[in-house]
Amino acid sequence: MIRYALVVFLAVILNISSKAQEEIKAISYNWKNVQISGGGFVDGIIFHPTAKGVRYCRTDMGGAYRWNDQSKRWEAILDWVTYKENNLMGVESIALDPNNPNRVLLACDTYTSSKGPNAILRSGDRAHTFQRTDVPFRMGGNENGRGNGERLAVDPNDGNMVYMGTRKDGLWKSTDGGAIWNKVESFPDITDNSGGTQSAGRGYRPQANGVIFIKFNPGSGSTNKGSSVIYAGVSLKGRTNLFRSTDKGVSWVAIPGEPVDMMPMRSTLAADGNLYITYSNNPGPNLVTNGAVYKLNTKNDEWTNITPEKPDTGIYQKFGYAGVSVDARHPQTLIVSTFNRIDKGKKASADDIYRSTDGGKTWTAIFSGKNKGFYDYSLAPYVERTGIHWLFDIEIDPLNPDHAMFTTGYGGHETFNLTDADKGKPTKWTAMSTGIEETVGLSLLSPPKGASLVSGIGDYGGFVHHNLDKPVPEGNFINPHFANTDEVTCAERNPDLMVRVGESSSQVGGGNIGYSLNGGKTWQTTGTTPEAGSKRGYISVSADGKAWIWMPQRSHPYVTHDNGATWQLVKGLPDNLRGVAANKINPNKFYAITLSPQKLFTSADGGNTFDEQDISLEGETAGAAQRGARGDIRGGMDRIYTTPGIENDLWIAAFDGLYHKSSKDNGFVKIAHVQELHAFGFGKAAPGANFPALYLVGNVNNQRGIYRSTDEGKTWVHINDAAHQWGLVLQITGDPKQYGRVYVGTHGRGVFYGDPVK
Repeated sequence: MIRYALVVFLAVILNISSKAQEEIKAISYNWKNVQISGGGFVDGIIFHPTAKGVRYCRTDMGGAYRWNDQSKRWEAILDWVTYKENNLMGVESIALDPNNPNRVLLACDTYTSSKGPNAILRSGDRAHTFQRTDVPFRMGGNENGRGNGERLAVDPNDGNMVYMGTRKDGLWKSTDGGAIWNKVESFPDITDNSGGTQSAGRGYRPQANGVIFIKFNPGSGSTNKGSSVIYAGVSLKGRTNLFRSTDKGVSWVAIPGEPVDMMPMRSTLAADGNLYITYSNNPGPNLVTNGAVYKLNTKNDEWTNITPEKPDTGIYQKFGYAGVSVDARHPQTLIVSTFNRIDKGKKASADDIYRSTDGGKTWTAIFSGKNKGFYDYSLAPYVERTGIHWLFDIEIDPLNPDHAMFTTGYGGHETFNLTDADKGKPTKWTAMSTGIEETVGLSLLSPPKGASLVSGIGDYGGFVHHNLDKPVPEGNFINPHFANTDEVTCAERNPDLMVRVGESSSQVGGGNIGYSLNGGKTWQTTGTTPEAGSKRGYISVSADGKAWIWMPQRSHPYVTHDNGATWQLVKGLPDNLRGVAANKINPNKFYAITLSPQKLFTSADGGNTFDEQDISLEGETAGAAQRGARGDIRGGMDRIYTTPGIENDLWIAAFDGLYHKSSKDNGFVKIAHVQELHAFGFGKAAPGANFPALYLVGNVNNQRGIYRSTDEGKTWVHINDAAHQWGLVLQITGDPKQYGRVYVGTHGRGVFYGDPVK
């Protein structure tokens, strides 16, 4: 009996101990965006027609935002989206209820080809909380024509009637405010038989992409609920592409005399019954070479071509039209935007906005006319180096005719003196993106001294932030000026020396590798590159900065000992590794790994040669893994890391787990409780500790999150919460200068920094 009681007692104790190990302590962190301002494609702005300050904007892969009229900032509304559901971060369309400013609906789905979730989100409290309906049709928030729209619309005569135009599945309708959806079987067959294939955000072929806008004419029907006349624009050319229903969507007819040589892009309905539509020969965002603007008098179905400037072969590359908006108080006043207009001589974007006060009979150019509009770049200095482009949407504030906004590939601009254009005066445009952060963090460096953060960013190169709460006044990297910065690093014992690799985007200092000798204040290109066309990939710098190892994309590993004046092939390293790690103490040592087969490569001569040895990683399944099964390839997993301040202390952050090898260990030891890893980094040690803090993004005790350890991975604390998940996170690093501070690079929600709540 005593033996049995002892066994039961021990079992209880072991069970309690096991549960204690499984439970991860959570601590509160205060999360803020590192301020860049914009940085991604805002492809739609939606104003409420009657409620002051109520407006939203959507992005192609970085969620959606609500305007805060008190703080005068945009606020993200989808940061709660989890990693497994990150497909919801691509917002296809947004709809507001004209009679209820608290109500908003979002159509969320990044790719039609994705196996991830897709849903209609509904909110009755201005997007503070949502109800969700998973829908049977796919959407493509980051595909061709993502700036068309809006595809989702609420009937102003009956808020329960909601329509959704889809890319491949026709028109859908809800009669209960968006909870339940049914296909409108009577809608015409709009199957595209052109034979093209739509690429998910890549090829931009001139393929149709379904029903791209829904417009209601509430004044054209009776006063009975749901009686609005409905117009549906379809991304087709060579056949009818605008349809109308006068019986709540029961039947549909094509509009007589409609233009069919191009595809509709966007539309706006004036109070006098005129429907204005922009057209292009491609849904965009690229390869648009023709376009027009038409006006339809919905009272008599009379069409008028009101194109401001014909897309001929003058000084501009042929172009199209995209954005269009009408003044709610003055139905003859409207603005439209060109699309993909390029100045041939300067080889730069030259898109413009045209304004008419007589229904399109005459037009005034906002930027290229004699009273040229101008930009104030102070709120986002980096955009001065990038001309306005992808100008898909433009909107006049329905409650303020002087206020207008337009979107671009880096956010957008707004003016508060639009009507000055009617008086022959210039209009002033400022960045409208304060609060919007849509960049992709590809590489994060917090150096031992100097800047708080040096970031490698997708599309816009990267930034050196000394003040995390303000956009960098000098703008993004130049000399060279990159599109993507794949990696940025520094010499641990000489952090003034920084090196970055990527792909050049302009002539503002050409080249695909750059280095700084003054902590990122200025940059210069190397004298040579390993091969013609060497670009992107991974870069590592020795502790003293004298040796750099570059693994260019789809190339061999090379080393330089003279700041890139000459390069030589590295001996003993295979191609296509995910980077090399420099020893943070000994400038002669570098490390690299392969996971299939499992091998460690070590250099003791400054990276000239490497020796290899077999290693064994418990539970690692790299040999059978596919790229998609190991997270996003741009993430920080499947790499080797060296511990700051401790020689010969190595970490392998494999997708399937975390492994540590100290100078006392014969091999790598798997860290308990870490099942999956997407990003890994070090930060300043906790007070009284003699080992750097560890940070990771992944699964600890089978719970997804962002974690910190101050005891070499023995225990972990959960430092993010349900409101701060951001879909996909690619990179993480701690700050070596401030304990507890951590930086997180997301896929489309910018870069965040977090500090413990005191």
